[in-house]
Amino acid sequence: MLSKRLCAALAAAALLAGVGTAAASPAHSAHSARTVAALAATTAFTNGSFETPTVPPNSFSTFVAGQTMGLWQVESGSVDLVDDGFWQAAEGDQSVDLNGGTAGRLSQTFTTEPGTKYTVTYSLAGNPAGPPTVKSGEVRIDGQNFQGFTFNTAGKTFANMGYVTRQFTFVANNTSTKLTFASTSGPTAYGPVIDDVKVKSCSCCVGSSCG
Repeated sequence: MLSKRLCAALAAAALLAGVGTAAASPAHSAHSARTVAALAATTAFTNGSFETPTVPPNSFSTFVAGQTMGLWQVESGSVDLVDDGFWQAAEGDQSVDLNGGTAGRLSQTFTTEPGTKYTVTYSLAGNPAGPPTVKSGEVRIDGQNFQGFTFNTAGKTFANMGYVTRQFTFVANNTSTKLTFASTSGPTAYGPVIDDVKVKSCSCCVGSSCG
């Protein structure tokens, strides 16, 4: 992952130092995952713009399977949490590349009301520093693919990522629901980028469609 960022930065004539997060030990990862799962079961959706934790300015940190970012958990592969000094964020100061060194899967479990419809919106772009040109992935609810996505990075740059907004709805079946973003671009270290994830109960959309 570091080499891909250095190459991209050199191409832009500005060498930016990448900071990789060390992989957690199996015991620490298991404890962290249990803690996050227990907390998430009683917590509303949060950290949709990936502001926690804070990465070094103009850089990024890599998180591997078993590690967490607030209530987000990396379930497989690896992801990069990227500062907007490195590339443009859609909202706030940070965004996520769903491919760290390989395709990653990132999830958050949060409280829901069974039978209630929810809408999920998110900003989508792609890492323009390397192939494939078209990034791909899936958004899943409780393990079920609710929306596949692709993003063409042709003509995009770190300063102009070209974010687009995607949306879908689901009906909660349980008192907690797991939302997952999974890259299907691989093997590569240049994946789809997500930011500004929002989950909204459609009970709030009185007199209008959910959206």
